[in-house]
Amino acid sequence: MARKLRIPTGPYSRHILLCADQSKPKCAPRDVTLPAWKLLKGRLDDLGLSRGNGCVFRSKVNCLRVCANGPIAVVYPDGTWYHSASGDVLARIITEHLRDGNPVEEYIFARNPLPDAASDCDS
Repeated sequence: MARKLRIPTGPYSRHILLCADQSKPKCAPRDVTLPAWKLLKGRLDDLGLSRGNGCVFRSKVNCLRVCANGPIAVVYPDGTWYHSASGDVLARIITEHLRDGNPVEEYIFARNPLPDAASDCDS
């Protein structure tokens, strides 16, 4: 019998994936990506966004296949792709986009939103 799995945060509203600690860093070196990951985890906790209903789920990924101007981050379900996602830029993404719902336009290089899953399930 399969063990029941659960999301460790609670139901989430957004998911941010961040290139960090890559096996072969290309978009940014580890001394940039690892502090960005630490900042992401800490700020989500500080802002109360890491747990509970409507929280933000985070994932550290090896590579998002955009190998320039990193760290690269993508926020779903919006499908908003960011370059230079470290330091003050990442802090703005966390506060303005993840908390307040306003994408940080000057660092977006692509948009690829997911289709509305709820409407897909109804058909």
